[in-house]
Amino acid sequence: MSFSLTLSHVGVFVTDMPRMVDFYSGFLGFAVSDRGETSNGGEIVFLTRDPREHHQLVLASGRPADLQYNIVNQLSFRVDSLDTLRELQRGLKHEHATELGPITHGNALSVYLHDPEKNRVELLIDTPWYVPQPCRVPVDLSLPDDELWADIERKVRDMPGFKPQVEWKADIEKRIAEATAARRRTADRIEA
Repeated sequence: MSFSLTLSHVGVFVTDMPRMVDFYSGFLGFAVSDRGETSNGGEIVFLTRDPREHHQLVLASGRPADLQYNIVNQLSFRVDSLDTLRELQRGLKHEHATELGPITHGNALSVYLHDPEKNRVELLIDTPWYVPQPCRVPVDLSLPDDELWADIERKVRDMPGFKPQVEWKADIEKRIAEATAARRRTADRIEA
């Protein structure tokens, strides 16, 4: 089986969310694209430096002060098509991996799994929509393509903040430019 696979984003568990957001947004110039509450009541922050990507880095609260804790939240890989996503989902039964199920985040269609050492992995394709995150809605990948896309759109269209992906990209491009300008102003003050 030959297909394209690229790293999409990395999620990291953190102890001090404000400090981590300040570091990644202030020092490295990421823009906060979304933030919210996780299903277990924790905080989650999505950051990006690329208007084509809703998030490149995810910070999730819950890291104990004990540094022995694994800080990796998940590894996410973008695949080249819905057919590839389905093929990989079918192939999981032949691997030492555990499928956690297909879902949509509104802006992505994903299959989650645990690798052989129980690390969480996401295989995903983008959708043409944006929905504020976190958003997690179960989907049935066995539906025919047209029915699947219609089902996803029906489930996310009425969510607050829903918009076409191109509108979201224009908004986040502006926020990235503002974060870059703020970083330059800070650097200029430090140099002065």
